[in-house]
Order: sequence, then C-alpha cells, then structure tokens
Amino acid sequence: MQREAGLYGSIRVSLPEGESEPFSYDYDRSIILTDWYHASTYEQVAGLSSIPFVWVGEPQSILIQGKGRFNCSTPGIQASLCNATNPECTPYALTVIPRKTYRLRIGSLTALSALNFEIEGHNMTVVEADGHYVEPFVVKNLFIYSGETYSVLITADQDPSRNYWASAKIVSRNSNTTNGLAIFNYYPNHPRRNPPTVPAPGPHWNDNEPRLTQSIAIKSRQGYIHPPPQTSDRVIVMLNTQNNINGVRRWSINNASYNLPHTPYLIALKYNFTDAFDPSPPPDGYDFANYDIYSVAKNVNATTSTGIYRNKFNTTVDIILQNANTMNPNNSETHPWHLHGHDFWVLGYGKGKFDKTKDPKNFNLVNPIMKNTVPVHPYGWTALRFRADNPGVWAFHCHIESHFFMGMGVIFEEGIEKVGPLPKSIMGCGDTKGFHRP
Repeated sequence: MQREAGLYGSIRVSLPEGESEPFSYDYDRSIILTDWYHASTYEQVAGLSSIPFVWVGEPQSILIQGKGRFNCSTPGIQASLCNATNPECTPYALTVIPRKTYRLRIGSLTALSALNFEIEGHNMTVVEADGHYVEPFVVKNLFIYSGETYSVLITADQDPSRNYWASAKIVSRNSNTTNGLAIFNYYPNHPRRNPPTVPAPGPHWNDNEPRLTQSIAIKSRQGYIHPPPQTSDRVIVMLNTQNNINGVRRWSINNASYNLPHTPYLIALKYNFTDAFDPSPPPDGYDFANYDIYSVAKNVNATTSTGIYRNKFNTTVDIILQNANTMNPNNSETHPWHLHGHDFWVLGYGKGKFDKTKDPKNFNLVNPIMKNTVPVHPYGWTALRFRADNPGVWAFHCHIESHFFMGMGVIFEEGIEKVGPLPKSIMGCGDTKGFHRP
C-alpha cells in the first residue's frame, strides 16, 4: 500500500533513434490521475485487518497532476489543517496554444478509484494504451482504471477567448467524492481564470455499458500488430470473490486468498527452500456448473494460500478473469488486473458467466491489443493470453491497493532455472536471514 502513501510517478520512454510514430502532434504532456486519503496507510491497514472489518471508504479527493479539491467546512476537519485559500490549492492548469495538437499521456495511479476523464468541449483521439499503438478512436469520456496508461490526441480548436474544465470523476463506485478539476488553459488567458461554465457532472457511476464499449473498442493499430499465438497450452479460470477467513474480510481467487510468504519466492525457488511457501498450487478453475455469480455465495468461507502457479517456460497461458457478486447483495465491482514482467493479449470481454465451450470461438486472434493492466467489469469476464517467456517469479493482482492487500492476487513462476546468480543484497527476509552464498 505504498502508492497510497504517495510513492508513485511516471517514466516516459522515448522512441529509438530513427523510428517515428504513426501519428503527429505539436506538443507532448503527461498527466497523472490519483486519489487522496486523509487517513494514513497504517490506519487503513489496521481497519482492513480488524474484526469487525473497517473498509477504507471513498477517497477525500481526486488529484489531477497532484492538485485536488476538498471542502474545508467538512464537519470534523480542524480549521488549522485546511486552508482552501492557499495558492498551492489552485487547480492544475494545462496551458495550450490555440489550434495546436497535444499528445496527453494520461496515467491512473489511484489506490481505489476507476475514473472518467474528460475535457469540456473537446474530443480526444485514443492512439496508445500501455505502450502499444491503438487503432485510433474518438471519445469524449476516457475511462481509465488504476495502473493503466493512455495517450490521447487533443486539438485546441475551441473558442480561444476562454478556458475550459478538465475533470476526473469516480465511476463504478457510488462515491460521494468531489470530482477532480483542472483548467485547460488557452493561451494567453490567465491560467487561474476559471471557465465561465459549470463543470460537467460526468457519466452516471453505474452506467457500465459505455465502459465495456470502450474496452472492446481498443484494438492494435494496423501495421503494429503483434500476432498472438493461435492456441494456448494452459487455461486458468480465476473466479474473483469476496470471502471471510476466520472472521476477517478477504478477496479470493477460486476460493484461495493470497498471502505473501516471509521468504521471497525468487530466493526460495532458486535455492530450493521447500518449506518457504505452500507447495500446493492454487486451483486452475472453479465449480463452473453450480456457482451462481449473481448471488452472495452460499458458503463465503475461504482459505489463505502462499501457493503459486508454475508455468512451463515459453508456453502460452490463457487467463479468464471471472467477476461475481461480493458479500453485499446485488453488488459486483470493477477490478483492474495488472501482470508484472509481461504484456498480454486481450482476447475478449463478455457479460455474465464465461462459457469455456462457446466464448473462445469469439476471441479476437486478429488484432488484439497488448496491455499490462486490464479491467474485469461487474458480473463479466475478461480473457487474456500471455507467453511465459520471462524467467522469474511474477505477481498478477488487482491494482486496487486494498484489494491486493486483502488477498486478490496470484503468483506465476516460469523458467526459474534460467535466472542467474542472485545478489547478496537481496538476502535477509524470512529463511534468508543471515544467509549468504559465495
């Protein structure tokens, strides 16, 4: 939960010399979207681990490039701790020159929130996602989930005598958090000059259809397609559920809730510390025929596990993320899943329960986008394919910080024998305490 405490940033990777991009623009800007809590990470962790369970709740603010809004008159807020007139509290202003086209590299590093991002009166053309070129499509609302990055092209083609609102609103959760606001500042207007309009309220929080439509629209750009393997060697169906374990609220995959072991997997596997983690792998599926994804599970109890999925090196693995009801009736949440060490092909999305006989026939094997983070929508499924071609031990987890803390993740191992000697500096945790190899 370090990101929630402020440990985040962005790295921009330039093209190799001599290469060009399949689109043009005049200027390049980066924007980080995130959410902000007043409670510390330690307070939140204490609540998530307690009996009775104390949820982190909705964030106090949405930040656009580090700037947010908060009502200092909120009951319980000490006047000395909140000063809305401080110059540092002015909205972020993105200054643009009329008639110029800008590439906005937008990244979401929220701890919890799925967001809608929009700029008043302007269309955005999506051209890149997670480092891969997208067949361009135009949006007014960009839905972005924690861990994702997008590049959009936007032209300053509106009335240049005024400024415009940029806003970020929480979607997929019934949140009371005030929308994040920034100013799309047309030069030479003053960057602190508020637009003459009321900021757009944004889409309704539980309107899932346009969010699913955007997910389906993201395809690889012609000329930049990385063809996926046409078949897979292994299929793992991951049922996402909320559970109780010894009275503690947890998230689980196929009824197993992930716990981090004290000894790092990389060291344990390399040096054959057989007792460092559970030797039994998590299940490859769930009771597809009988499980009702639309209801609270009849038995909400689950188990914890430190077990891992071990993949044969260079094989192709399919992951089906299956969403379901939480422990609250008529409730299913959006989860952005993030894979370390790989990009994966996004083969498809669907509503309801994934049918392993019928649905694979509709997978996109022609021009699927490659990403490293992807949402699974409420009561829906998302299908991914990746090559187990990067020696090591890799986390695959929900990018919502509290959900991963509560067990919503798994570990993949592949080609561990190809990993070189490990540095002494990484020793010291768990069974490696005082352990050194020449």
